[in-house]
Amino acid sequence: MNMEKLELQKIANEVRKGIVTAVHAAKAGHPGGSLSAADLFTYLYFEEMNIDPQNPQKPDRDRFVLSKGHTAPGLYSVLANRGYFPVEDLKTLRHLGSYLQGHPDMKHIPGVDMSSGSLGQGISAAVGMALSAKLSNDSYRVYTLLGDGEIQEGQVWEAAMFAGYRKLDNLVVIVDNNGLQIDGPINEVCSPYPIDKKFEAFNFHVINVADGNDMDQLKAAFDEARATKGMPTAIVMKTVKGKGVSFMENSVGWHGKAPNDEQYAQAMEDLEKAGEALCQK
Repeated sequence: MNMEKLELQKIANEVRKGIVTAVHAAKAGHPGGSLSAADLFTYLYFEEMNIDPQNPQKPDRDRFVLSKGHTAPGLYSVLANRGYFPVEDLKTLRHLGSYLQGHPDMKHIPGVDMSSGSLGQGISAAVGMALSAKLSNDSYRVYTLLGDGEIQEGQVWEAAMFAGYRKLDNLVVIVDNNGLQIDGPINEVCSPYPIDKKFEAFNFHVINVADGNDMDQLKAAFDEARATKGMPTAIVMKTVKGKGVSFMENSVGWHGKAPNDEQYAQAMEDLEKAGEALCQK
């Protein structure tokens, strides 16, 4: 196993600890979809994106928009682990007076490029940023993460139509296809399948990732996206909701609730063991 991949896996495990800790401390939040995207967050912020935690507003930085804004614990945890603010602050999630609100707030949280929350809207903001870069001849790239339940929103496809038409090859739309949304399996609530064919119809280059919790597969996808010219890229990645915490994995009930003290201890034990296993590789 290459060292780089191992390091990223270790960081992703720390990101997961931060997610569980934050949601437990808040007694509210969305652990399932934060955990499924933890590897993606880690890959973006530690490997893929041109960013500087010491200068969060640097003009040529790559932008990230969390379109599925309720998975803020995942974004906050990776930002903290990357050095934008203290990891200790994750325990203040959703507390009165804390800058770490239930949804990302660009006015108060270093490293957040766009406030988000209402599902479907983040991709539109990301498309606007990508268009702005093109109009200004700027080199930065724009990334946005959507939930597979979120893409049931019509606004997503308006934004996709525009991005495809304007050939925004500096835009990468990522769909976290963990198969579950708040009300149950996505194919039973309002099936968005086939997701890849839909994005292709809107003139996107589509990359299907069989395991979006695998760093090698993420690397291959983002390298391919970077090499794609003349059209935007959609990365549709299959993931496991609640990934890394035994009793949360593939369980729709953990979409939006916090673990109690006993569950928190079990979750952290799972993640500690995973971390130890990685240290022995």
